[in-house]
Amino acid sequence: MEVKAHPLATADARVLGVTAVNRFLRSLPAGTEVNVTEVRGIHNLGVGLTNSIQINVNGNAGYYLAGLCDGPSFIVNGSVGWGVGENLMSGVVRVRGNASESAAASAHGGLVVIEGDASSRAAISLKGGTLAVAGSVGHMSAFMAQAGTLLVGGDAGDSLGDSLYEAIIYVGGKIRSLGADAQIEEMGEADVALVHQLCAATGFDHIDPNNVSKVASAKQLYNFDALKDQRY
Repeated sequence: MEVKAHPLATADARVLGVTAVNRFLRSLPAGTEVNVTEVRGIHNLGVGLTNSIQINVNGNAGYYLAGLCDGPSFIVNGSVGWGVGENLMSGVVRVRGNASESAAASAHGGLVVIEGDASSRAAISLKGGTLAVAGSVGHMSAFMAQAGTLLVGGDAGDSLGDSLYEAIIYVGGKIRSLGADAQIEEMGEADVALVHQLCAATGFDHIDPNNVSKVASAKQLYNFDALKDQRY
């Protein structure tokens, strides 16, 4: 089915199917706003887009929404499955509900905002992007995160920041446990300013930038030592 673009376009995902919807989204000129309706949990919606458009997803989406994108902005009026914003390069993805596993996995840039909770492995292998979660995150979040920022307004599950590299984590609630080579560090003026900036960008007014925990790498895993802690 052929769909013509309008200043405010509409794409019915139930009628078109995800392949046709994605082709339509790729065809839209910069500045277009589009409502995607009848989403019904479909997977791989809005992947690989490079045009600067605004996509309003009305309903719950499945896995890998907004994956591999470089430019568009998304607002999801619902929840999403795993891998939202996976390998994101630029743009903003705002989810007004909850997110399943691996939100913003390997994101190189851009901002992913989860207004609810995120499940396990949020920001896994983060490479420069920012993930902001208003609620709590599950276990192994920011595992092997190499660069970028994870902001958590609520609590963090077990093994937070396991094998962390240069990424930084800010947590407003409780941390159940830290992963290997992660440590709590003192908040500096630059950290407080960054949290203020993130709260302003995300609209998170429940986080006190002066009362968050900073988690960073202890840098003990940067160089492999085969004899470390061995006994003979």
